[in-house]
This record gives sequence, structure tokens and C-alpha cells, in this order.
Amino acid sequence: MADSRHFPEMLGRPLRFALEQRERQNLAPQAQLSELTRGRLREEPECPLRTAYQRDRDRIVHCKAFRRLKHKTQVFLSPTGDHYRTRLTHTLEVSQIARTIGRALFLNEDLIEAIALGHDLGHTAFGHGGERALNDLVSCGFFHNEQSLRIVDELEKEGQGLNLTFEVRDGIIKHSKGRSRPILGDPEQKATTLEGQVVRLADIVAYVNHDLDDALRAEILNYHDIPDDIRNNVGDSHAGRIHRLVEDIIYTSLDAGLSEIRLSEEMLERVDKLRAFLFERVYDLPRFRQEFRRVKKIIGDLYAVFMEDDTVFCRELGVFQAGSSRERQVCDYIAGMTDRYALDLYSRLFLPRPWMKVGGSAPNQYAP
Repeated sequence: MADSRHFPEMLGRPLRFALEQRERQNLAPQAQLSELTRGRLREEPECPLRTAYQRDRDRIVHCKAFRRLKHKTQVFLSPTGDHYRTRLTHTLEVSQIARTIGRALFLNEDLIEAIALGHDLGHTAFGHGGERALNDLVSCGFFHNEQSLRIVDELEKEGQGLNLTFEVRDGIIKHSKGRSRPILGDPEQKATTLEGQVVRLADIVAYVNHDLDDALRAEILNYHDIPDDIRNNVGDSHAGRIHRLVEDIIYTSLDAGLSEIRLSEEMLERVDKLRAFLFERVYDLPRFRQEFRRVKKIIGDLYAVFMEDDTVFCRELGVFQAGSSRERQVCDYIAGMTDRYALDLYSRLFLPRPWMKVGGSAPNQYAP
């Protein structure tokens, strides 16, 4: 059994110092060291057992917004099968892929994991349909990466926030991509750390592959629908495609001297082709557009009643908060809902319920 003789650096010092020393010894020169963090929004004592990024990861895992991800849609709205992805399983897949890349490049896995686990905390119910619905309603727009940062900065812990480090917050806000090429040339859209850049690419690798996998499982697509270029040059299986993309990211980034994390130009073109294929054959299908219209109706009605009815607002959200607009409070509340909570609340607020006498049976509906 190990004792302190095997860890002389621990004697009389917090364990965190030994972990920070291990980072200095083992990580690449380009990696972000936890002891060199640019700090938190509010200063606080360091943990004696964990590095700053380990602490951030743990705070994210234990927060309420993280637990709600298990009941938020990824692509398929309210799927009946047990094996379709949710926002939580997507998050875990991103974390696994990102850590594989980070480990191969000798980057800070704790920072990578914290960013990956927190990157989608701000997603709405009903997937991107819910995000688009809120974006159309809220005057300043709605973007899930900004909402993720708002959650960790202001909303969690009853308004105290999680007080995460700059590097984790930077990775969260800069993970999103939009519909165009997934790697943007604008330096402001690139994470400050290589670890944040790893998560951005791991997010792409995860969703293009698991969305394709879910579409095959749902029989929206079949194997032969996948473009030949993707099957031949990326992979003909879910695992094979992930392996090939991860491999490309690792070796392309090494060839660039770890100046940035990137895909090769050839593979980037194929990723763009696969994303375009998914938009055409999955995301933009009439059946999904019909579901999104229903989502827009649900979220629009909830938004309207909270904005217009003081009684409903106070009953569901509580008192009006000083220093925050009504619109902001309504947006935060709706964005935090899970799919099933939004549906249950909509049913309770807008759908008729049977009338029953207290302590008795329902009245005879045919009585004069």
C-alpha cells in the first residue's frame, strides 16, 4: 500500500502542489497549466486536493443544469427508443473524444473535461428547434453558448454562479460553430487555449457521427445513402469514422507544431460535406420542420403567458428580481426547462382538464 514515502513532494504541502508539478513535468509546453490560470471572476481560496480545473469540472458535474441535460433533446424530439442520444449523452461523448485527443497531444485533460462537460449547459428543451424559437422571441436573441456561460456565471447556486476559471469559461463561450464551415477564421471565435480548441472540434466529431448513427437507427437513412466519399475516406462505421477524424486532428495538429488544433484541409472538406448531407437529409426534413413548428408554438405560448400574466409569472417563477428584466427572467426559465417539463407545464397551463367536484365524482355532463 502506498504511503507518503512514495510522494515526498506531498510532505507538509497540499496535494494540489504535487498535481501541479506533475502537469509541469508531463504536459506539452503549449498546454495550459492549472497553476497559470488567469483566475476566477471572484477570488477564493484554492482547494488543497484539486487543481483549479479539476475543481471546475466537479462543480459542473454537481450543478443542476448538468443533471437536466439527460431530459433535453439532441435531435430527435421525445424519441421512444432508449438508444437515441440526449443532450447529456452527447456531452459525455464530446468529453470522451476530446480527452482522447488531449491525451495524445499531452494537453491538460482536466481543463478539456471541464469545458466539454459545461459546453451545452445552456441548451433549451427540444434541441435546436427550441433554441431557434427563443432566438425569434427574445429581443437580444438567444444563443446556447452564451446561455451556458450565463448559467455558470450567474444562475447556478441560487444566483451565485459556479465561479469558474477564465479558461473554462472561454472554452464554453467559444465552442459553438453555426451552419457554415465549422472552423472559423475569425480569431475572436477561437478559444484562447488549445484545450478549448480541442473541445470545439470534438463537439463536431461527436455530433456529425452520432446524429448520423441516430438517423440510421430511426431508418431515416440507410447505409447506402451515406456519400461514397464519406464511407471510403472517413469510415464505413460509427467507430471507424470517429477514429479517422480523431487521428486526423491529432497528426494535423502535431504537424502544425501545436500552434492550433485543426483538421487537415481534405478532412475538413469531408466534414463540411457530411454536415451538409445531414442538413439536407435529416435536419431539414419536412417531418422535423413540422415538429419544430409545434415546438415554436409551445415555447411561444409559454413565453407570452409569462410576459403578460403577472399571476402565472409569480406562481411559476416567483417574485420579480431586481436588476433583471422580466424578459431575461422568462428567457432563463424557459431555456432551463427539460422537454418533459415544458410539455407538462404547457398541458397544465393551456389544455383543458376534467372538472370534478371536491370529494365527489364528475358531474353528469348530460344533466340539464
